Amino acid sequence: MSQPKRIFGTDGVRGRANVEPVTAETALKLGRAAAHVFKNLESQSRGRGRHEIVIGKDTRLSGYMLESAIASGVLSMGVNVLFIGPLPTPGVAYATRSLRADAGIVITASHNPYDDNGIKFFGADGYKLADNIENHIEELVFSGHIEDIRPTANEIGKAVRIDDALGRYIEYAKASFPRGLTLDGVRVVVDCAHGAAYKSTPCVLRELGAEIFVYGNQPNGTNINKDCGSMHPEQICQKVREHQAHLGIAHDGDADRVLLCDEKGTLIDGDDIMAIAALDMIAQGTLAGKTLVSTVMSNAGLDAAIHAAGGRIVRTAVGDKNVIDEMLRHGFSLGGEQSGHMIFREFSTTGDGLVTALQMLRIMKSKDTPLSELAKCWTRYPQLVTNVRVREKKPFEQLEGVLALVAQAEAEVKPRGGRVLLRYSGTEPKARLLIEGPDADVLEKWAHQICAAIKRQVGE
Repeated sequence: MSQPKRIFGTDGVRGRANVEPVTAETALKLGRAAAHVFKNLESQSRGRGRHEIVIGKDTRLSGYMLESAIASGVLSMGVNVLFIGPLPTPGVAYATRSLRADAGIVITASHNPYDDNGIKFFGADGYKLADNIENHIEELVFSGHIEDIRPTANEIGKAVRIDDALGRYIEYAKASFPRGLTLDGVRVVVDCAHGAAYKSTPCVLRELGAEIFVYGNQPNGTNINKDCGSMHPEQICQKVREHQAHLGIAHDGDADRVLLCDEKGTLIDGDDIMAIAALDMIAQGTLAGKTLVSTVMSNAGLDAAIHAAGGRIVRTAVGDKNVIDEMLRHGFSLGGEQSGHMIFREFSTTGDGLVTALQMLRIMKSKDTPLSELAKCWTRYPQLVTNVRVREKKPFEQLEGVLALVAQAEAEVKPRGGRVLLRYSGTEPKARLLIEGPDADVLEKWAHQICAAIKRQVGE
């Protein structure tokens, strides 16, 4: 069995900025280790010259500190750095491929508050790293095995700033929307969460002809995700009603996810998006293997709708990396999470909130159907998700009575098609409880009891 990871979580390295492991010191070590690993994966760089690594970031204040530290580590190993500035995570993945770099690094904590930050890595193909490569980078960080590798003189790397990275991503995203369609006459409200999409999403929608109303596009380093974006979707729903818009788009800080709002001001989450997109693709014959990949968090009603259309769902553990890995293993073309991470493999190698929104707009325009009507294609089972902030992630079997309560809850909801899922978040100090079944009162009862038992023992 592989050793448990020490700093890599379910989505790269993440934590409070300037507190281990998200410090300048560890970032420098990560830069050195990553440069060494990618330099040795392929002896010949993709650009045929010196090996190069793209570095992008979101709009957090601490991004400057980490960007400088990581770049210093990369350069010290004789690898060049290509700075692309603030850009959505999928934009960094695309730029890595477009610029023929050997790897990509994005500095972001995604949907977390501004005082957190993180570091994600992409391979030369734009996909997130395999576990064995992450393990190798970690081992080098902690072992010190590369301390004696010190290029000197003209062997040290050089850093350059790429001025057209944003433009490249904008054109790439527009290419996912059919040439014969425009968004003329479509009114869209956009909330960029004061994050990495504050320029790209409004620009793409505007260039495709939409009338747009933009919010969350004034980042100051400390307001990312604050009372806005996909973490606070009630804001976009209110603005859609105010502007009588056809659609609302809410990103998280690095715009690899999206939540939508229909023309009535009703929230459309990742499960809704997957249902609409998968059923459309089944009808068009473009859903590879007639299979949708989703996580264990998605609503059971999604399975029923896809099965009724002649398709199937494969479920994975939580995390878009798990979804993508399953898609790659079997050649599937669509996958996602309830939280709004969507992977359309025809267009992208990772979750892309802008491409996802464009696919929903494509379906709305081509069918001349409002989003509220499209969302009626499936029926959601009652589901309750509760988060409990914890001071430590003690195994649930060591918490008195918690697993017994879970077993009792399962015994009541499972015979009627329900389920119970309890896990710790991979990116935040939280225990997450999902309970699903036909009776909302029963869900409330068990959620209250299970969460109370967790709070009593490890709650903040």
